[in-house]
Amino acid sequence: MASGSTFSVIGADVVIKGDIAATADLHVDGTIEGDIKCASLVQGESSSISGAVTAESARMAGTVTGSITARDLVILKTARIEGDVHYDALTIEQGAQVDGRFAPNARPAVKAVSSVPSVEAAE
Repeated sequence: MASGSTFSVIGADVVIKGDIAATADLHVDGTIEGDIKCASLVQGESSSISGAVTAESARMAGTVTGSITARDLVILKTARIEGDVHYDALTIEQGAQVDGRFAPNARPAVKAVSSVPSVEAAE
C-alpha cells in the first residue's frame, strides 16, 4: 500500500472524544480524548492527548496523559508527558517533562532472562 505524502491535520479548535486510527501521517493541534494509532504523529505545543499513542514515528510537543509507543520518538522541550514511554530510538530536548518510565520496545529475548540457569551450571 503506497501511502504517498497524505496527512491529516486536527486543528487547535477541534476536540475529538474517541479513538483515532490513521494510515496517513497525523498532525494534532487540538484535543484528543482517546487512543491514537497512526504511521507518523506530530503534536503541536498547544495540543492535549489523553490516551495511548502508537506510531512508527512521533514528535511530541504538547501534553500527553497516557503511554507512548513509537519506533522513532522525539520529545520536544515544550512536551509534558504523564505515562510510560516505549521506543526504539529516542531523542529528548532539554526542558521536556516526563513523568513515567522509559523502556525500549519489548523484545522476546528480554523475557527469557529470568529462566537463565544458576551459576552452578558453569562449574
